[in-house]
Amino acid sequence: MRTGLPPSSHGPKVTAIGGGHGLAATLSALQRVTDSITAVVGVSDDGGSSGRLRHELGVLPPGDLRMALAALCGGDTWGRTWSRVVQHRFGGDGELRGHSLGNLLITSLWEETGDVVVGLDWVAALLGARGRVLPVSTVPLEIVASVRFPDDSETGRLEEVRGQVAVATTSGQVEDVGVIPRNPPACPEAVDAIRTSQTIILGPGSWFTSVMAPLLVPELRAAIIGSDAQVVVVLNLVPQSGETSGYTAARYVEVLTSTWPDLPIDTVLVDPRSIADESAFHAACRAIGATALIRRVSTDRGMVRGIHDPDLLAAAFAEITGRGRIGAWH
Repeated sequence: MRTGLPPSSHGPKVTAIGGGHGLAATLSALQRVTDSITAVVGVSDDGGSSGRLRHELGVLPPGDLRMALAALCGGDTWGRTWSRVVQHRFGGDGELRGHSLGNLLITSLWEETGDVVVGLDWVAALLGARGRVLPVSTVPLEIVASVRFPDDSETGRLEEVRGQVAVATTSGQVEDVGVIPRNPPACPEAVDAIRTSQTIILGPGSWFTSVMAPLLVPELRAAIIGSDAQVVVVLNLVPQSGETSGYTAARYVEVLTSTWPDLPIDTVLVDPRSIADESAFHAACRAIGATALIRRVSTDRGMVRGIHDPDLLAAAFAEITGRGRIGAWH
């Protein structure tokens, strides 16, 4: 029996969808706004420790799930300590080299409980995580992308690139993305979280492999489309070399909405320094009926590194979810 974590009544109910460092930034910010957080995390990672566990044991890749759990750890001594511990990677020259302790812990609890969701809930309880972490699907996914590479022809050559790591680091231009298996099963608890949320957040993150890939799970996408929640898209601060080289703020919106025209988007959040052409960005938002929210969500150093600032991002989320400016209540 899946018991889950007890729901919290403090703050709006928010579901954040994605993976990697982008989702971790969103979750760190959301902790400052609400206690009712669910992270719905991609399961297509095939590199490093996650890839090894996935291929050796046939489990979901735990890395992005681990990062989400670490991001939801509290700011007290216990939370800060466990956040560092689960992110710890082993050194040395043996078989443990490169493995994350958190990945091993999650995999261990999956084997002990025989249930992906229950195992994640137990890890969350152990860490004192301020929210719930769920996978987008109950099976591991493989990213398959159509990538255009330059050659002597006018249009270049189109090739299929497989695997999240390969797609995220490609030197070509990603034009389309899919997953294997096609039409994968959604995690039922993730679908329920989306259906009952007041706010759904997509991004930031690797645009094709972290932000768009979860939407390739049909039941999950249908839940977003059928939800009464406001849907918020957080744009990246800088283009990702290879996957989104040369992308403007408007281009992120256009790619997402041209792929799924029926995806409802209420607000698009972007840092003003990430907009090369403000009129084009506003036009892209107007075309889908979305509000363009331009707010500082990163420090100068964060802009260079492409990392959102948790406090500034939290202020924007507080405004979006109706809690007002952070300074008024935090």
